[in-house]
Amino acid sequence: MSKTDDIDDSSAPLIEHLAELRDRLIKSLVAFIIGMVICFAFWNPIFNFLTQPLCSALADRGQDDCGLILIALQEGFFVAISISLVGGLALSFPMISYQMWRFVAPGLYKSEKGAFLPFLVASPFMFGLGAAFAYYAITPLAFNFFLNFQQPGSLLTGTEGETAVAGIAFQGSAQAYLSLTIKFIVAFGLCFQLPVLLSLMGKAGLVSSRGLKGMRKYAVVAILIVAALATPPDVVSQVILFTVVYGLYEISIQLVARIERQKDAKAREEGIIGEGESLFDEPKDDDDEEAAEEGKA
Repeated sequence: MSKTDDIDDSSAPLIEHLAELRDRLIKSLVAFIIGMVICFAFWNPIFNFLTQPLCSALADRGQDDCGLILIALQEGFFVAISISLVGGLALSFPMISYQMWRFVAPGLYKSEKGAFLPFLVASPFMFGLGAAFAYYAITPLAFNFFLNFQQPGSLLTGTEGETAVAGIAFQGSAQAYLSLTIKFIVAFGLCFQLPVLLSLMGKAGLVSSRGLKGMRKYAVVAILIVAALATPPDVVSQVILFTVVYGLYEISIQLVARIERQKDAKAREEGIIGEGESLFDEPKDDDDEEAAEEGKA
């Protein structure tokens, strides 16, 4: 191994490492508290933004009243706290990830740092992409589906006279609505981590493109289950989620295959394998070799 690939000089004793971990956790906690305070100060505009899909769905039905109710006296406070917690974590995540990186980086080889850093950057980007997809594409479909179960009150005339039919009107709890919307956003943000996770596992040699291709039928079943659990029971949103996540799975296969080609190219430069060979070829069994010899004969 070359000197340029040596581990950084970090021969500090355990106590110093623990002290550094404490300092970085404190900095992360301070960043989280600052982000939480900022979001608490502006929780009303954030809440208004999160309720836009619901208000649009109600407006499409001619219902101008987009108000949500507070079932419990303290519910409004807990709505603000929930927004502050989630928003504070989102705002402080760059600082938290930076502190984690600064703590772990001295123990990595320089080549490992160069390999790990892109995944650290891609993870929040893909989470944000999934959250945006949930907010702009899935929640409007979901809320339209749920609102279809409303019915106006009316009087039915029968042989025994008029019978009143109870109306079903949406009067949502602010906390329940916020909880549902956050679940959508977090669930889709995590689903969009699939390429990052599989690429990182491929970089570590834990999965291969050949293995991922062989697991396609199981991946389809798993993605269908996730689509059924993470979306409301309407076919449209489930099909959209399945299509997107399965597309991400196929992209992951290509990313892992690209990583394998890079490893093969480096192995050829170092003389470990020859031209046309791959580190990821399946080893042949003795029976296969005998069959191949008989075929040549």
